[in-house]
Amino acid sequence: MKFTILVIDDEENIRNGLAANFEMEDYNVKTASNGKDGIALIDKGDVDLVITDLRMDGISGEEVVRHIATETPGIPVIVLTGHGSIDSAVKAMRDGAYDFLTKPLNLDQLNMIVKRALESRELSLQHKMLKKEVENNHNKMMIGSSLQMKKLYELIKKVAPSKASVLITGETGVGKELVAREIHNNSPRRDKEMIVVNCSALSESLLESELFGHEKGAFTGADYLKKGRFELAHKSTIFLDEIGEINASTQVKLLRVLQEKKFERVGGQETIEVDVRVIAATNRNLEEEVKAGRFREDLYYRLDVVHLEIPPLRERKEDIPELIDYFLKKYSENGNLSIDQKAKVSMFKYDWPGNIRQLEHCIESASVLCSDNIIREENLPPEIVKASSKTDISVPLGITLEEAEKIIIEQNLAANKGNKSKTAEILGIERKTLTNKLH
Repeated sequence: MKFTILVIDDEENIRNGLAANFEMEDYNVKTASNGKDGIALIDKGDVDLVITDLRMDGISGEEVVRHIATETPGIPVIVLTGHGSIDSAVKAMRDGAYDFLTKPLNLDQLNMIVKRALESRELSLQHKMLKKEVENNHNKMMIGSSLQMKKLYELIKKVAPSKASVLITGETGVGKELVAREIHNNSPRRDKEMIVVNCSALSESLLESELFGHEKGAFTGADYLKKGRFELAHKSTIFLDEIGEINASTQVKLLRVLQEKKFERVGGQETIEVDVRVIAATNRNLEEEVKAGRFREDLYYRLDVVHLEIPPLRERKEDIPELIDYFLKKYSENGNLSIDQKAKVSMFKYDWPGNIRQLEHCIESASVLCSDNIIREENLPPEIVKASSKTDISVPLGITLEEAEKIIIEQNLAANKGNKSKTAEILGIERKTLTNKLH
């Protein structure tokens, strides 16, 4: 990376001398004869370090330092001053200057300070890029650009900043935990880890202790005090997966936490208060569970403040190619795993009862079974291949003409075993037009 240094000084000899010195050190150099022109260059961007004289007519070096600290923080500033103005230079450092040097200048010392300041600048830029990459990765946790997913993204964006409880529903494998993490990662609580509890994986006796903790000696085997998941989730988010599986007594305690933000450990008398945001998920219809008397109505309404329904994959098939590409990259050891058109069309036509989880497992399995890093139909499970024998073309509602055209072309090409001339004839277009569209 080649850095750009801006020199601001009203003495032409100093400007030109410093410019020549830094150009010899392989830096890009800009110069300004006064503070006003210097600030204009800074505001245009593309400046990594500023060297400014302290005493100048008009806008002084001190004002330049304050402007950078306010408008473009992160750009190091080195102040040049005479022996009689050292106090002012020290004040400039308190205002945000990186360092100062007195005139006449020692170029070796100046070059050393510049090098150190730019190394610090580079580390700062790398940190910002890494932070942005992490934030982008958070934003890319969920995959899909269908109309249904766009609506879901908008709901998540609205819900995330609040403290409201969220109930996420959907079939097995649609990505309910992923949605919960997206809400948490875009909330004010994102700096703390989200605590996850799979309610269906724990027995009735263990679930209460897992959620609320227990005191030493509370029951046989309780050899130590254990903090529960709600206690660990203080100031963060707790995700209760498969909430429909919890028993009646645990429902009562959970209702109290949601209402009063307090509970006692199993076997304990101390009341513990917590600030926890609750996100719950289930593949059951909780309204029917309430009618059947298996789930408390008051708890249901406490959990269902905001309801997010995740559509199954068969209702947003236009997301399948994007998901396939994502999982191809995930399970490619050398970066060149691919899928042929026929296999891709078979996967598109399949209804995926196990949703995204099933699709991922399919790609993972096929990546092991395939040869020459190309997934073909013979590498797919029989039920998926069987789906491709259907002759109808399914175009989901709510997609663009361009997306619909892509689906029609891909499925016709697969049905004609890759024969472009025959496919073009059926579609009523020139073979060259088809080739361009495929490209």
